[in-house]
Amino acid sequence: MSVRLTPNMIDVLPAIDIRGGRCVRLVQGDYDRETVFDDDPIAPARRWIDEGAEMLHVIDLDGAREGRAANAAFVERIAALGKPVQVGGGIRRLETVRRYLEAGVSRIIIGTAAVTDRDFLSDALKLCSEELTVSVDAKGGRVALNGWTEESELPAVALIPQLEDLGVRRFIYTDIASDGMLGGHDEAEFACVAGVARSPVTAAGGIAHPMQIRRLAANGAAGVILGRALYDGRLQLSDAFDAAAAGIRERTC
Repeated sequence: MSVRLTPNMIDVLPAIDIRGGRCVRLVQGDYDRETVFDDDPIAPARRWIDEGAEMLHVIDLDGAREGRAANAAFVERIAALGKPVQVGGGIRRLETVRRYLEAGVSRIIIGTAAVTDRDFLSDALKLCSEELTVSVDAKGGRVALNGWTEESELPAVALIPQLEDLGVRRFIYTDIASDGMLGGHDEAEFACVAGVARSPVTAAGGIAHPMQIRRLAANGAAGVILGRALYDGRLQLSDAFDAAAAGIRERTC
């Protein structure tokens, strides 16, 4: 199920991060700073769908750190709920890509492998160029790898044009320093990243207030990924939809 954006819509994506078969949230990607929100990740998936989510953002945290799909069975169960799903975490082999596509996953997210294994990236693009998304996860503008456990010296603003030249046509930009902190996304850094990109870029990390969503939408974000603020009840999904729509109206005026 391929999903396309139009200039008059953006994705509002509830995040479901899976570790050890449970739905959790980390703070700044730190595996030692974990909060468990549900022992069954299928339950929040159903909840967000019931509240109107049109797509879910699912990350296999074990897979991201281990370099393999560790929670694929849960991903497949979520995909079977009938709404589009984008999935990342440990996708570094073509058989994993094929498995998720066969399960009905709408978008495949590649992170570390887009930097460290260009042959795999090339093969994945041949297999699913429309569905492929690269996650650029950065702290202070520098790209992090291997489940955010390793920092590089590669600037995000340099990586994105390189990957576009290779054929990547969709990105997620995660502000690691803000992730799980509820203090707001680094909008200035996102503007720099979106400014160099010729492709849609989705914002993630620390988004906790409707006004932040509205500003990101107005300034060209292709989507927003929402995590802890939803689970804590600080942000209602309905308010996020309204804010995104308001931002789109400001963009198109």
